[in-house]
Amino acid sequence: MVSLFFTLFSLFFLSVHVSSAADTISANFTLSGDQTLVSSNGTFQMGFFTPGSVTSPGFYIGMWYNKAFQQKVVWVANREKSVSQRSTSVLKISGGNLVLLDGESQTPVWSTGLNSTYSSSSLKAVLLDDGNLVLRDESGSVLWQSFDHPGDTWLPGAKIRLDKRTGKSQRLTSWKNAEDPSPGLFSLELDESTAYKILWNGSTQYWSSGPWNPQRMIFDLVPEMRLNYIYNYSFFSNSTESYFTYSMYKHANLSHVTMDVSGQVNQLIWLDINDKWNLFWSQPRQQCQVYGYCGSFGICSDKSQPFCQCPPGFRPKSQEDYWKNDYSAGCVRNTELQCSRGDVNQFLPIYNVKFPDNSEELGMLSLSICGSACLGNCSCKAYAHDESLNRCLTWSKDILNLQQLEEDNSEGNNTLYLRLSASDMPPGSSVPFSEEKTERRPNYPLIFGVTGALVALTLLALGLYAQKRYRGDKNTRERDLRAEGLQTAFFTWRQLQAATNNFDEGNKLGEGGKSSLKLNWEARQRICVGIGRGLEFLHEGSLIRMVHRDIKTSNVLLDADLDAKISDFGLARLHEEEHTHISTKIAGTIGYMAPEYALWGQLTEKADVYSFGVVAMEIVSGKSNTKHNGTGDHVSLINWALALQQKGDIMEIVDPVLEGDFNSKEAVRMISVALVCTNSSPSLRPTMSEAVQMLEGEIEITQVMSDPSMYGHDLSFSKLMERIANSHTLDGLSGNEKSASDQTRRTVASSVSGYDLYPVSSESVSLILSTEIPPSSL
Repeated sequence: MVSLFFTLFSLFFLSVHVSSAADTISANFTLSGDQTLVSSNGTFQMGFFTPGSVTSPGFYIGMWYNKAFQQKVVWVANREKSVSQRSTSVLKISGGNLVLLDGESQTPVWSTGLNSTYSSSSLKAVLLDDGNLVLRDESGSVLWQSFDHPGDTWLPGAKIRLDKRTGKSQRLTSWKNAEDPSPGLFSLELDESTAYKILWNGSTQYWSSGPWNPQRMIFDLVPEMRLNYIYNYSFFSNSTESYFTYSMYKHANLSHVTMDVSGQVNQLIWLDINDKWNLFWSQPRQQCQVYGYCGSFGICSDKSQPFCQCPPGFRPKSQEDYWKNDYSAGCVRNTELQCSRGDVNQFLPIYNVKFPDNSEELGMLSLSICGSACLGNCSCKAYAHDESLNRCLTWSKDILNLQQLEEDNSEGNNTLYLRLSASDMPPGSSVPFSEEKTERRPNYPLIFGVTGALVALTLLALGLYAQKRYRGDKNTRERDLRAEGLQTAFFTWRQLQAATNNFDEGNKLGEGGKSSLKLNWEARQRICVGIGRGLEFLHEGSLIRMVHRDIKTSNVLLDADLDAKISDFGLARLHEEEHTHISTKIAGTIGYMAPEYALWGQLTEKADVYSFGVVAMEIVSGKSNTKHNGTGDHVSLINWALALQQKGDIMEIVDPVLEGDFNSKEAVRMISVALVCTNSSPSLRPTMSEAVQMLEGEIEITQVMSDPSMYGHDLSFSKLMERIANSHTLDGLSGNEKSASDQTRRTVASSVSGYDLYPVSSESVSLILSTEIPPSSL
């Protein structure tokens, strides 16, 4: 939603002719036509604009960033009513107020609304460097300021207050849609518990930041705030008011918080390296967690595009609003219900849903009796049978907040029966009530899925057995080399010849003492995307979902066309969402293991995402993460890359062997994806499908950067071994348990196969820690 929102904004601005660089409206200077105000530091600009297409009716007085390439309106004065013409409309000081007058009639449209006794000649309205528009008297005292009247955007330095005397809070309120700045359905405000909350229609809360934690200096339910090397946060509270505010450590950086039309609150930051707004964090994270997003009778699904669909027998109430991604009007019936006239109604089953709100319970009734009861009540619009409690639920009001869930979702084993006119019922989908018990049909998808899974497991076992037999002789030679302290893999001459196009100089990747190997940029980009798609399949596309646990360059095979294939599933584990993610065995390769897994045994698919980020950084830089010869804070390739990004020297990461022959936008994108994937917090890493979309430029790259201090700086092999041992065996153990932990067996085993993209470091080894994790350490 964010990328589409800003794409629309990039299209909506009319060309604005800056006829004055003034930052002040006074008795001698008014604002009309193409004239604009510009803050003294050049950051903000203010004038007339029209949102949406150039044919959109009406104009607004608004404020936007002057320096950002992608325009973003941060405040609108007359958001509830536009003016008809900008050439004859004027913003001026009159009657002790700043007022907006419309057209030739000079009808007042907006005003600061002060009961002022000041003469207009003594007042000035100034656009400040922080984006605050202030009305001052001749002594400089502020009589009114735009920061006290926020729209949908919260700028650094502004405050969203709670007045404890009245119990009222200032609000951020979304636009109605991307082309209409009038107040929408979603708002953010501060409550008495010191938590910010998002409301639908001013009443229904669907998200909370959690209370302010003064010790940690964050809101409890916004973990992204821990990465506070960009923002300076502060919270103030006394007997009369409470408020939260933030500022930028580097004042030259641009950032804002927006209550978006999507119902999500987003914090964005402008990065010059890619000339666009980048999402820093967003809540709620899933679109369908936004209450009422799809309106009445709309079905929300996080897996569909657009997110909102109308059920069979319904259509969007406003197709024009749907095109603008405004689904709040919901869906209406193709044929209105007329049950009182004896017309026949039927019920459409909608499977795998989360029950809507505002249900009415009829008691402990069977499914068929529940349906008959609803059919006999003209006001009943839907019913459901809660099998867990054997109760009948009905809905007499419009269905709101209906969510379509995946089949494996624990909340999704529900069916809603929606009342339709018989003429709108899809063929073969009506529900009879003549039988007490509905006949259960065989679950053919489940049968085929289980059968397919068994076949796949059998083939996988056979493949691993054949691979083991094939590697028998080669492994003997490898063991001999490892006895000499070396770790390597074997290749045939034909394999190397095919992979390098007969050792063409243009494919040189790295260089040893007497030989060399190259890849051009197109090949690197293709390989990186190929690895990402392979992991996406393992995590999301396969019947047997699994975590690989040992993603690294040496476990990537390249065929004759340089297509990447993930190999060596010896450490892979099936992903079982209903079971704990705490692992009693730590297995993987130092330099590629996610910190939460290496230190605490917390295993999810995000561990593979971290490893993929490391591999992506190695591909773009031509350097090995485990062989990076860094000093100080830059003990790994990822640390070094993060430091370069923060200094604005991001292109220094790219492999110098390419000699500048690469696509700079693709390189920045790959580096950014690598950093996002290696975020210290697993919750802030993307899924593999999102990472692939980021690599291909289909979605915005979430600019959440890692904080190495979260896990400490020294992640060398010996230190990591020590930390793993301490984390899993010593903390919280009794004396006898500590003594027993000394006997813990650690084994180090090689895990190398296929075409190595880079030489393998002697520290790139697999670690298996066999130990039980005491409950006190979880």
